[in-house]
Amino acid sequence: CRHVYEGMRAGCADKGVTLPPFEAFWARGHAELPPPESQYVLFDAFRRDPAAHPLRTPSGRIELHSQVVAGFGYADCPGHPVWLAPSEWLGATAAEKWPLHLLTNQPRHRLHSQLDPAALSRAGKIQGCEPIAMHPDDAAARQIRDGDRVRVFNARGACLAGVKLDTGLMPGVVVMATGAWSDPDGDLDRHGNPNTLTADIGTSRLAQGPSAQTALVQVERYLEPAVAHRAWESPA
Repeated sequence: CRHVYEGMRAGCADKGVTLPPFEAFWARGHAELPPPESQYVLFDAFRRDPAAHPLRTPSGRIELHSQVVAGFGYADCPGHPVWLAPSEWLGATAAEKWPLHLLTNQPRHRLHSQLDPAALSRAGKIQGCEPIAMHPDDAAARQIRDGDRVRVFNARGACLAGVKLDTGLMPGVVVMATGAWSDPDGDLDRHGNPNTLTADIGTSRLAQGPSAQTALVQVERYLEPAVAHRAWESPA
């Protein structure tokens, strides 16, 4: 932390901005940066003179339709903005079999999967599993109570989780954090890693971004005897 801060402090000094030494910053908990002298305006030069400052597009302008993208002929990437139904959402026919829409967010108690074995992350587990937030109506329909251990599953796999009821959720939606270290036992992850549930595909043929934040699932009470996961144990 000291190394990163001092590097930023030196860079600010080059720009005439003085930040306190690391010890003062650390004790206070934050450091204030002055507001910029002038407001940044996106595409300001282009707005003032489009001919002299063209954008990096074939036409040099803002393109609501891209002939280049349209020319690829990708069914999932037309050349203009359009709403395409996701492969898995509550409006899909697959929701008849998998009626809950799982969303995966970033955890507050670790950074992605980093520091999952640390005390703060461990303290957030429920019965040793990663929490899953459910609306009370969805839980009641499945005879699930707050704090129960459940099996979250679909056609790709399953993982265990501990239920945390949340009236702020929309019924039909469940939420798990990403990054719990995996402990696979067959097709069941005993710790609660939602990667066992999400599709391993790119966002489109054009942009191969991660599509792992959303999936259709079912949730049921897990009545098997509790077996502690071994995700944090070192290999033999």
